[in-house]
Amino acid sequence: MNLPNSLSLVRILMIPVFMAILLIKLPGGNPYFAYQDLLAAFIFILAAVTDGVDGYIARKYRQITNLGKFLDPLADKLLVSAALISLVELKIVAAWIAWIILAREFAVTGLRAIAAAEGTVISASKLGKLKTVSQIIAIVALILQDWPLSHFNIYVGKPLLYIALALTVLSGIDYFVKSRHFLFQRKK
Repeated sequence: MNLPNSLSLVRILMIPVFMAILLIKLPGGNPYFAYQDLLAAFIFILAAVTDGVDGYIARKYRQITNLGKFLDPLADKLLVSAALISLVELKIVAAWIAWIILAREFAVTGLRAIAAAEGTVISASKLGKLKTVSQIIAIVALILQDWPLSHFNIYVGKPLLYIALALTVLSGIDYFVKSRHFLFQRKK
C-alpha cells in the first residue's frame, strides 16, 4: 500500500462522512451545524483534490499499481455518485440528470473493461477530465446553493450542472466513437 493508493482509500472513506454531514439535518437549528453545507462542500472538495494528488504522486514517483488502477477510478465514481444521489435526495438535482451522468460512468467503465481484456488501456481524455472538473464545480455550487447568496442555485448552480451534463454526454460519446472497434470486434 503506497501513498497514492492510501489517498484513494481515504477518498472512499470520506464519502460516508460527506454524505452524513450533507444529509443529516438536526432539529432545532443546532448552532454547531449552522455551516454544515459549507463543511460538506469542504469535505467534497478535499476528497476531489486527493484525486489529482494521488495521480500526480503515482506518476512522478512511479508508484502506479494495479490496486491504484482499480481504486482511483472507483473512488472517483463513488464520490460523484454519492454526491449526486444525495443531491437528488435533497431535491436539488433531478433524478434524470443524475441517471444520465451515472449511466455514462458505468458505460465508459464497461468500455474500459472490454479494452483492458484486449490488453489496451483507455486513458482519460482531455474532454473526460474537463467533464470531471465541471461535475465537481457544479456539485459544490449546488451544495452551497443557499450559502451565502439566496439565489445561488438558480443563477449559478443549475447552469453549471447543465454544462457538466453536456460535457458528460459529449465525453461519453467521444470515448465510444474512438473505441468502437472494441465493441464490434469478432473473437476468433
